[in-house]
Amino acid sequence: MKVACVVGARPNFMKIAPIVDAMSRADNLDPFLIHTGQHYDEIMSKVFFEDLGMPRPDVYLGIGSDSHTRQTARIMTDFEKLMEEHKPDYVLVVGDVNSTLAASLVASKLRVRLGHVESGLRSHDRDMPEEINRLVTDAISDDLYTSCADAAPNLRKEGVPEEKIFFVGNVMIDSLVKHRERSRESSILEDLGVDSKGYALVTLHRPSNVDVPETFQGILEALGDLSQEKPVLFPIHPRTRKRIQEFGLESKLNQYPNLRLEEPKGYLDFLRLMDNAALVLTDSGGIQEETTFLSVPCLTLRLNTERPVTVDEGTNTLVGVDPEAIRSAGKKALTGDAKKGTIPELWDGKASERIVDILSRFA
Repeated sequence: MKVACVVGARPNFMKIAPIVDAMSRADNLDPFLIHTGQHYDEIMSKVFFEDLGMPRPDVYLGIGSDSHTRQTARIMTDFEKLMEEHKPDYVLVVGDVNSTLAASLVASKLRVRLGHVESGLRSHDRDMPEEINRLVTDAISDDLYTSCADAAPNLRKEGVPEEKIFFVGNVMIDSLVKHRERSRESSILEDLGVDSKGYALVTLHRPSNVDVPETFQGILEALGDLSQEKPVLFPIHPRTRKRIQEFGLESKLNQYPNLRLEEPKGYLDFLRLMDNAALVLTDSGGIQEETTFLSVPCLTLRLNTERPVTVDEGTNTLVGVDPEAIRSAGKKALTGDAKKGTIPELWDGKASERIVDILSRFA
């Protein structure tokens, strides 16, 4: 069975890599890797492929950045041509980015069987583009592979039949388990001059945080205050750096020498930084999951999360974007009163094997 595996943005890479690897060992599955190019730059895409040991994509569409609507439309147009040329038997999409939605719509309209990995996650906030992508993709998928126990009830409420739902576990954790030992060979702590548990780590990229000057400035001020407790490392997304310049926040950052803006990091370097951080502050969904598995305290700078299992069972705390709330929770964690957690069910490094076992039944 020829399986078109679609990726487009960096969060997808960690999810598809272990699945493609497991598929390559199956006798009756032929993975066909398609990179839409929704995200592409040397450090933030190619390095991830290399770090994860992923094969070169069979096809690279080179879509690039655009508005959500135009980007989705361009991916659909090019992906349809690709489907007509290569005629896959099955389309497998992961996550919630525009490439996920676009490929799903095309597969559904061409009546090619469609599977969605990471189904059933809900923030219940339709102002998030990713929430719309999740809802639509799940509504038209034939097979829904869920990563946590709270996902299936969301799908049932939306009318998804039980026989279409497969609880397989978290493929992001498969990549982490596979590469954690290799990440310990990274010299990134030494290169940055920090000690294990001697720093906090930050990622910020969501428009609701970095595109609103007042919100972004408040978050930076809270991070600056926390940097007086321990150095705060901030590998900065290019879009986020651009906003700092546009909003004239460089002078604000200069007040906090221990709030350190760093260049983006590859997967292995970032994994070592995350594994050794005293605290992680983020607005990323995947990092909420990874910190829970690593037992690293995490503060999520959002008003909601589509991964509540990381709050209910893991090390994650949802603190919102109020600067005082960030300061208070951050100082509490950095002074030794950090939240403890457990690892959710089936986050065991074997989710990709379960997915491939199910796919093999359809071949």
